[in-house]
Amino acid sequence: MAIHPSPPVPVPAAAGAWRDPSLAPQARVDDLIGRMTLEEKTAQLYGVWVGADSAGDGVAPHQNAMCDPVDLPALIPRGLGQLTRPFGTAPVDPAVGALALSRAQQQVVAAGRFGIPALAHEECLAGFTTWGATAYPVPLAWGATFDPGLVAEMAYRIGRDMRGVGVHQGLAPVLDVVRDLRWGRVEETIGEDPYLVGTIGTAYVRGLRSAGIVATLKHFAGYSASAGARNLAPVRAGAREMADVVLPPFEMAVHEGGADSVMHSYSEVDGVPAAADPELLTGLLRDTWGFDGTVVADYFGIGFLETLHRVAADRPDSARLALTAGVDVELPTVRAYGEALIGAVRGGAVAEGLVDRALRRVLLQKCRLGLLDHDWSPLPPALRAADGPTDPEAVRGSVDLDPPHNRALARRLAEQSVVLLANRDGALPLAGAGRIAVVGPRADDPFAMLGCYSFPGHVGVSHPEVPLGIAIPTVLEAVRAEFPAAEVTFAPGCDVDGADTSDLPAAVAAARAADVCVAVLGDRAGLFGRGTSGEGCDAADLSLPGVQAQLLDALLATGTPVVLVLLTGRPYALGRWAGRTAAVVQAFFPGEEGGPAVAGVLSGRVNPSGRLPVGVPHGPGGQPWTYLQPPLGLANEVSNLDPTPLFPFGHGLSYSSFDWEPGPAGTGDLPTDGSTDVEVTVRNTGDRDGAEVVQLYLHDPVAQTTRPDMRLVGYAKVPLSAGEARRVRFRFHADLASFTGRAGRRIVEPGALELRLAASSTDVRHTVRLDLTGPERTVDHRRRLICDVSLD
Repeated sequence: MAIHPSPPVPVPAAAGAWRDPSLAPQARVDDLIGRMTLEEKTAQLYGVWVGADSAGDGVAPHQNAMCDPVDLPALIPRGLGQLTRPFGTAPVDPAVGALALSRAQQQVVAAGRFGIPALAHEECLAGFTTWGATAYPVPLAWGATFDPGLVAEMAYRIGRDMRGVGVHQGLAPVLDVVRDLRWGRVEETIGEDPYLVGTIGTAYVRGLRSAGIVATLKHFAGYSASAGARNLAPVRAGAREMADVVLPPFEMAVHEGGADSVMHSYSEVDGVPAAADPELLTGLLRDTWGFDGTVVADYFGIGFLETLHRVAADRPDSARLALTAGVDVELPTVRAYGEALIGAVRGGAVAEGLVDRALRRVLLQKCRLGLLDHDWSPLPPALRAADGPTDPEAVRGSVDLDPPHNRALARRLAEQSVVLLANRDGALPLAGAGRIAVVGPRADDPFAMLGCYSFPGHVGVSHPEVPLGIAIPTVLEAVRAEFPAAEVTFAPGCDVDGADTSDLPAAVAAARAADVCVAVLGDRAGLFGRGTSGEGCDAADLSLPGVQAQLLDALLATGTPVVLVLLTGRPYALGRWAGRTAAVVQAFFPGEEGGPAVAGVLSGRVNPSGRLPVGVPHGPGGQPWTYLQPPLGLANEVSNLDPTPLFPFGHGLSYSSFDWEPGPAGTGDLPTDGSTDVEVTVRNTGDRDGAEVVQLYLHDPVAQTTRPDMRLVGYAKVPLSAGEARRVRFRFHADLASFTGRAGRRIVEPGALELRLAASSTDVRHTVRLDLTGPERTVDHRRRLICDVSLD
């Protein structure tokens, strides 16, 4: 049922001090809460899943098997907390969608006694998830850039586009640290190291917030550590793994990024679901870390307490558990926080004070967004220049969410995220002429560039009659444009998955007739088993999907040099072909400009500077975990299985060469509350401009609990012209050596340390040895989380 236009919004009868912007937000919100009925209070604690009407009429409830039917006109007189994905539910012209959302907000405001607008939220994992918006590289590619500043710029652009059409909250970034590469949602993560995830994720939060968008951290906490890498499987991580690996990125984004919202995880850790865990959502997040934003439910997560976890008897019980734990907002739609919660409060099962606690957080957020101000306008910035349009056809096509500056930024991100894994005998860059066979199931498919939360793959696949809405050059198209003097042929060879080998002979023939073969293999992103990567698309092992390995074997057997290009959402085991390919290029779903970025690396127009945010395993079953291993997790003489990766975390090659010269050794003795500088001068000794990524790792030789042999504590991406040298200085504070000790407290322990300047987690260039002196220190969330770095 669509919402139709309403007359101008009158000043509500219940106006009072809460409308006065000169008062402190807390005073305004307290005044408002005192005026509200229980029904009006609970209405602010849930969203309704809607979709913008393609005719611009308004929004209508989304029909989903997991959603109860919603009579929106009957519901909104109580008010409404959130509108769920008005743009990201079905294809809609951005300007028409903005007009529809504006009309929906008018209706919400006019229907309620207080005239409070709803907060509109959207997904923004790899760009604003709506039709026609820029599809940026996925988060795993952000990690490969090792460039927080570039990621912050992208997030600002995403946020500005969202805010321009009336959206207030973005459901990103994902701060889950990869623990098992088989997990389907690896593509949504930033990498396998908590420091990299935390710094890149915090940059994204800052960028989104600078555009006026509420950034939502997810999934809090433990989701990526699910047993067997199965989506939503129980998490069996110990307290130290949680404290030292899983939680630090969230802690950093709260303290350093100022995140406004947190989404609880679907996970259960040691038998307690996150949505029902007051120690996590209240004790740690709020009481210890001081977080004062909103905690929102992952979609249907409150209902899952009853239906999947079975820790709640019914809807009122699930509302009680979640509200008590600290979940403020039920998403995506009302199930437990509506009539079920009202009944539980009236029946004495839930204290109204818990409702007020959540309500206060929700209203404070709305107050900070200007939604309680008397001069709030439902017309978003993108439509204000049109003098208050009322005709959808008059605005259709007037909002461009993929303008040239967005595309240019998407290209820069894609180019900096491509990782050159191997380059035997300088096979790359390719010559500009000759015969190039482009082969493989990912070579001529625009969807090969996109993750499962990019709009064309997430929603657009359900609307095949609707065009993509953005231009996405394929690798084949980009190679033809990049090498205009070359003879380029194409054969798919096989599908991404499945067992059909009937197309292999044509691909082999094309390769045999060429001077070089570019084999473009990889994943198809999808949801819940409809892809080889993505949410609910977990892998049994790390073999290339389908018969792609068979195709690669056949191409190599031709004797033609094969350049392997991987467009994937996770790394795959490549040990079978180690030393056999001419070169290996890895791109993690690089977005709409990924095709030209890859072609630029092949031609040499782009000097690759990406580094692996996750290791590439040698065998399909030998590397289910990550580089953060204590001694017993590394290759040793007590097991015949060697987990050593083929290409380690932090690895990546360049077409330039770099020399490293260490600076002063720093202080040999360092107090457990002190800091010291670690320096290195990096020189580009090649004949072309490039960028080196200097990585600083910590090695703790002896500690009271087992520690990772190496862990990242700092990094710097250093652009260098040919022949140029720059000094990189890290300010290392002893807090960065802290870990969870045997008593369960985070400590800085006196004793020997090594700081290793490295080009990857296995390529150490220089070592600085320190001795931490003085007493053992207990530290908390106020410790130093960031290793400051400067470039001279």
